[in-house]
Amino acid sequence: MSDAPAIHVCGSHSIAGRPLFSSIDLKLPAGKCTCILGRSGVGKSTLLRRIAGLECAGVFTGHVTASDHDSLVGRIAFMAQSDLLLPWLSVLENVVLGARLRGASPDMDRAKDLLGRVGLARYHSHKPAALSGGMRQRAALARTLMEDCPIALLDEPFSALDASTRADMQDLSAQLLAGKTVVIVTHDPAEAVRLGHQIVVLTRDGAAPRHLPDTDPVRDQYAPDTIACQAALLAQLRGLA
Repeated sequence: MSDAPAIHVCGSHSIAGRPLFSSIDLKLPAGKCTCILGRSGVGKSTLLRRIAGLECAGVFTGHVTASDHDSLVGRIAFMAQSDLLLPWLSVLENVVLGARLRGASPDMDRAKDLLGRVGLARYHSHKPAALSGGMRQRAALARTLMEDCPIALLDEPFSALDASTRADMQDLSAQLLAGKTVVIVTHDPAEAVRLGHQIVVLTRDGAAPRHLPDTDPVRDQYAPDTIACQAALLAQLRGLA
């Protein structure tokens, strides 16, 4: 598998002739984690889907390119807001779905290990309907991590989890996605500051990178620099900065 590339997103997106976001000129550094914040409805999920090359409402005028000039097709693991688990498959079968769809033989031992690491070892044979919302989200996270692609795009991957489980899954994701080009859409400034090498605040007028404490993720969420950055981000999102 090729090394993780940087990604350049440049352009605008409109729906029914009305701009969703414009003047995007966004660089996602290779092998780093970029967290995208913004008010609801500003187009964070749409931007993520555009990077993934997936269909979405509206028209995008611009380009999404990789620094190595190769196609992004086949190099992206994507986790949507909804878990998208297939109800007729077991949790384990859902986790290895990507390999099955490609006609490859899945690594079942690795899949079971991942399910154990997200706390679902006892539920590998259960159908999704038997799981809570948070458990389903962890199963979807395990499926994304199972893909082991050089690029990972995650849309609110920890939103359904309690605080303790969220921290555990953040730690696990940071560990297993280290060295990959990662983009996480989140509404949580604390999460963005904890996990991001770069934070981007998306508005209808564009996207602006935000300064982060000079430490590597996963950051201590109680450190003074981390708290100060969270406060500045929240103020910006509320239109106070």
